[in-house]
Amino acid sequence: MEDLRSFVNGLLGAFGLSLGDMTEIWGTPGLATTNDYHFVEEYPELSFHSIAHLYSAILLDSETFFEGDILGLAVDGGPDRLLDQRYKRYWFTGAVSRRGVVETFPVASPGLLYSTAKDRFKMREGTLMALATATKAAGRCDRESILRTFDFTGLAALEGAPLAFEEIVAEVRATASTDPDFTEEESFVSAVMKEIQAISVMAMERNVETALERYDLDPAETHLALAGGYALNCPTNSHLMAKYGFCGFLTPPCVDDGGQAIGIGLAAFHKKTGGERFTFRFPGAYLGRQDDDLDGALAEFGEYVADISDLDHDQAVRDILAEPIAWFHGRSEIGPRALGNRSLLGDPTSRAAKDALNGFKLREWWRPVAPVVLEDQLEAWFEDSRPSPYMLETFTIREERRDQIQAVAHLDYSARVQSLNAEQNPALHALLTAFHRHTGVPMLCNTSLNDKGEPIIDTIRETINFCLRRRIGVAYLNGRRVAFHNFDSYPAKGPYPRMRQPFTSIPASRAMAVHAELNPYRLPDLYLHVLYLDLALSGKFDLRTEEGAAEAFKAVNSRLRADPSLWQAAERSMRRAEHRFTTFGPDALLNLELGAVRQITGA
Repeated sequence: MEDLRSFVNGLLGAFGLSLGDMTEIWGTPGLATTNDYHFVEEYPELSFHSIAHLYSAILLDSETFFEGDILGLAVDGGPDRLLDQRYKRYWFTGAVSRRGVVETFPVASPGLLYSTAKDRFKMREGTLMALATATKAAGRCDRESILRTFDFTGLAALEGAPLAFEEIVAEVRATASTDPDFTEEESFVSAVMKEIQAISVMAMERNVETALERYDLDPAETHLALAGGYALNCPTNSHLMAKYGFCGFLTPPCVDDGGQAIGIGLAAFHKKTGGERFTFRFPGAYLGRQDDDLDGALAEFGEYVADISDLDHDQAVRDILAEPIAWFHGRSEIGPRALGNRSLLGDPTSRAAKDALNGFKLREWWRPVAPVVLEDQLEAWFEDSRPSPYMLETFTIREERRDQIQAVAHLDYSARVQSLNAEQNPALHALLTAFHRHTGVPMLCNTSLNDKGEPIIDTIRETINFCLRRRIGVAYLNGRRVAFHNFDSYPAKGPYPRMRQPFTSIPASRAMAVHAELNPYRLPDLYLHVLYLDLALSGKFDLRTEEGAAEAFKAVNSRLRADPSLWQAAERSMRRAEHRFTTFGPDALLNLELGAVRQITGA
């Protein structure tokens, strides 16, 4: 417990706080200091995980929440593994809020279809979405039959989504065409994902239409609020807004599980105030870490720094027209999108810039690049557009503009747009304004500043390391222009080591001892991962006893014989653990794994 207090105090210290300043802790029900803040008892059949997602969107702006009507949908791949999945009938939650009075109801989520595709095709969801729109390959399946046959609302979705996926694959395989610019496998995956996307949109339409009819909502006077990982599906978001004509779109930049804490807090405020009005407006995405140690970083990489100068926007435009640049400024973004403070920026008028950006990140040649656009110029360049500050919508490029910005156009001439005004990000807005003045184009290519398989870069040293490995000539770091040279002599082959100090407070010897205490009969690691992944087994056995370990061993063997795919799932889980070992170090891995072992054993 003392180790835990020290760990949390270390995190709070960055904000001038400690546990002594805390009066309550809100988090996982049953583990926090009070249980009067959540809606677990009020909604016994609904996932708490989903409720937290929901509130992260519907209470994004208290004025809208307390004054207007909102239709909210929380849709992702599934809830908290131990808290919700075994006990909740419905995993995914919708809500209608009328002037702050909230009614909830279960909905279906396409998220598990995408999760299944990710596992089977060994590609991340974003890559699969991009490939779906990159090719002309197509196939057909009986979409209506898929939606009639399979349940996407709760526990049944665990079996339903994989079965639905196999049905889709089989039908598409029999009808698919290919695109000569792509491999047969890429064409096939693209055709399958087109059908999965179409089915997903249909499922979301049914959620919306059911709610509109049941609650007699007028979309023209209703905001649509989305959260959960599926809310990263920009084409669906824009389709729902366009088809039904909602008056506004509410979603945080951290629509994935990173937004859970925000939702827990906002739901708690709503409950603990008894529904009385309070004031809150989400402050924007730039709430992450700030790194001001430019001098220290430049000293560390001094032999590779050719020139340092103050930011001059005219020079920055010339740099971007020559080749993409790294742009690091202020606080990092929260959520999975790079929104201009940890970005690679390029010329949207040049296909070569898009190719260079994909090359820097070791991405497939067909991957599209998103534009960051001056908000007041949106309508002149994109049809039916509206502010999209968190890059969560797609808009179609106007026909007369398409030849000008080929680097950001998908095959269907849509683009995943981030809009920007001066209040949101003054530094990037000034750069966009300068580019517009020089070129007549009010946007830049914007993709995340990171290597393949690496989280978005968070520090100046990580940025410089990336630039030197990828031979990027110029970076703008907190308002300074830094030019690099001597690339051939730079020895590093991988990303700069990530911050690991918060995870190393428990010595490895101590962590090993606790691990041995929780698993003294040495159940193999693969079996531990099966126990963690399998809902029917998690938390059922006390591995600290010889009898419990023996029962667990027999149960896992039985499950593996009945479902061989569990082997693969457990092996993937072990590989992720090995990745954590190489990324964070052995002490960090042990600390992370201890939490999983405690969940497995119920300790």
